[in-house]
Amino acid sequence: MSSRTPRRAAAVAAAGVLLALAACSPSSPPESPDPGEPTPAALDRFYDQELTFGACAEYATTAIEVQALSADPTHECARLEVPLDYDAPDGEVASIALMRVPARGEAIGSLVLNTGGPGGSGLSAASTTAAALAQSPMTERFDLVGFDPRGVGASAPAVDCYSDAQADEGSVPTTAIGTTVRWTQEDTRDLAEGCAEGSGGEEVLAHLGTRDAARDMDVLREVLGDEQLTFLGQSYGTRLGAVYAEMFPEAVRAMVLDGAVDPRHDQAERRVASFVAFQRAFDQMAAFCAQQPGCPLGTDPAGATAAFQEIVRPLLDAPVPTEIGPGLDFDAAVDGVLAGLYDSQAWPVIIEGITEVQQGRGDLLQTISHVYAGRDEDGRWPNFPEANLAINCVDEERMTPQETAELRAAVVEAAPFIDPGVDLTEGARDACEAWPAEPTLGFPYAQGLEDVPPTLVVSITGDTTTPYESGAHLAEQIGGTVLTVEGEQHTVVMSGASPCVDEIASAYLVDLTVPAPDARCTL
Repeated sequence: MSSRTPRRAAAVAAAGVLLALAACSPSSPPESPDPGEPTPAALDRFYDQELTFGACAEYATTAIEVQALSADPTHECARLEVPLDYDAPDGEVASIALMRVPARGEAIGSLVLNTGGPGGSGLSAASTTAAALAQSPMTERFDLVGFDPRGVGASAPAVDCYSDAQADEGSVPTTAIGTTVRWTQEDTRDLAEGCAEGSGGEEVLAHLGTRDAARDMDVLREVLGDEQLTFLGQSYGTRLGAVYAEMFPEAVRAMVLDGAVDPRHDQAERRVASFVAFQRAFDQMAAFCAQQPGCPLGTDPAGATAAFQEIVRPLLDAPVPTEIGPGLDFDAAVDGVLAGLYDSQAWPVIIEGITEVQQGRGDLLQTISHVYAGRDEDGRWPNFPEANLAINCVDEERMTPQETAELRAAVVEAAPFIDPGVDLTEGARDACEAWPAEPTLGFPYAQGLEDVPPTLVVSITGDTTTPYESGAHLAEQIGGTVLTVEGEQHTVVMSGASPCVDEIASAYLVDLTVPAPDARCTL
């Protein structure tokens, strides 16, 4: 076996704690159901359907998921039918894959999960959450239910924009923010056309947004037999939960929203705030590194950004070799570091990866990125990056090339460690500019909700992608209470990492006990 195998294992172990991504923002919404109004009769066949549960292994899309979905024979999977277009319920049907983990004790209902992305697998989330919270009242009193939102994973149709080989080559980027990617109008058109061809057509791409996913979640609630929804959402999942509360306020029982996306921030504001947090995390990692022998960023944390740039900027012209693909270039190196910065436990692995780049190899940083994205050792990728792109394209307002260039500049100003030192205005285009549908989320969303039961918003002081203040803003808009968590990571509730958080979240979800406004926990 390769001498790099132990370091790959280290990356896998560290990156396993990182699975969470930021969310995004939007434009003007379609018509939503009026709160309290009866369900249109045309949707009765969806709300009245019965689920047929069975083994979960066939729902896996990668070898990693085969292992996760086969771990416990008591976990059961099914498919939920929903209309592709809720305005045309007699038309094409979408199939939503879901997993149910039965409660360990007497269930009081279902706890529906979304761990973020957008684009993350809810089936895997249900399995890993059940293991992490094996002794929690949450798993004792609730059936855990995770689902792959429309377009994601085992749901159908699923977004498919490019091949696994192209993903390995890194030849089809899906974002142009804060990177050296130089797009042409033809590039963005080819990307949209490739997604349409692989995903079932332009009509599919037009109905992958958060509002459609929220309507799917209401069908799921009814089919599971729950009069009201109990929901636990993280990162992007807080957007999905907030939009559900806006659309179906009377159908909410309880919501824990962890690592909140600010509903008032547009795309530019959200991304800049996120990269301010990434720079803060990088600086803290650099201070940790400075205390270690042989730190590649030097012994003075104040010089770490310059030291990192000196190491990675040469990759613009000369990528270093990797076992997979054409090598590690500047953008891939930055992606690996960003993925690792989601959790302080990964700092030693990031530092080792930067050292490896100094020595002329890029395997470790590449592995962190691959594990984060879910690539298995057989070379199969989940559709996480593609679904992330597609859902955001339906949610977010389009930016002009000038606005995209301005955002690129603002991002590198907020996080100078990722500054490539080249002109970022050339080829600055919105990856969604040719998407065959207008945005549907509406910005800002979930504003001043008055009919929603008290919610619990969990915010970590050192969250690396959804700043602490975003949780306070979300709580203000939906009538929530903020649980402050001291620590350095992105999201915490589903991990079992904090008995304090677990106890408070359980009391809220099971007994609807809202903590005091000054409640605090520590990681």
